[in-house]
Amino acid sequence: MTATIERGSATARVNSPADAAAKTAKPRRPGGLLGSSNGKKAVMAVTGAILVLFLIGHMAGNLKSFFGAESFNAYAEFLRTMGEPILPRRVLLTVVEVVLAAAVGLHMWSAISLARRAHKARPVKYAAKRKSQAGGYAVHTMRYGGVIIVLFVIWHLLDLTFGAVNPAGWDGTPYERLVQGFDPSRWWVTVFYVVAVIMVGLHLRHGLWSAFQTLGLAGGRSYRPLKGVAAAISVVLVLGFLAVPVAVMAGAIK
Repeated sequence: MTATIERGSATARVNSPADAAAKTAKPRRPGGLLGSSNGKKAVMAVTGAILVLFLIGHMAGNLKSFFGAESFNAYAEFLRTMGEPILPRRVLLTVVEVVLAAAVGLHMWSAISLARRAHKARPVKYAAKRKSQAGGYAVHTMRYGGVIIVLFVIWHLLDLTFGAVNPAGWDGTPYERLVQGFDPSRWWVTVFYVVAVIMVGLHLRHGLWSAFQTLGLAGGRSYRPLKGVAAAISVVLVLGFLAVPVAVMAGAIK
């Protein structure tokens, strides 16, 4: 909308407040909330929380192997019968698996998208730029550690879930696949497992600390305590996961 002021044969155009607001309005970033950095950070935080809860539950289930074959096999059977008789066998477990797969995919997508956006925001590399050792460590841990974790998850599923590469095969019980999977003769599997779990711990520590910083909690007196919390949670999960294969290698679980 415009207004005109007439003076003889000449007219002067005056912009209305609506026109001025239209000119100054910033164009919206395509993709809505998910297209913004805050949206991607929110996706990473939510999916990260889902994966942390899964890790805690998975670790607790693995530790049942210390109570013998019957206890561990009962736990594995419970996972397949959750929701019965309201839901058919394995339906709820399948839903959980789909949610986990989606969480992993969205977590990776948000991480890659944020990394690319940060790189595009700093296209010029200064000759006198001093690279932070801590920053470089974190970037390499999250990047290459993530690749190792993905490869490990694929192997882990083929080995202990489907039994495709496990000596006990598909017909073996969950406990038999666990014990034979980490048999001393397959020491290289245990080494791969240890490396992957340590990468998970480093990834988790960095992720938790980043989440605290993003939420504005890591400041002042809470800086050191929250950093300790992130490290403690990671250490507990790493030790919990490593306890089982080490016990099998040592003959404590057999």
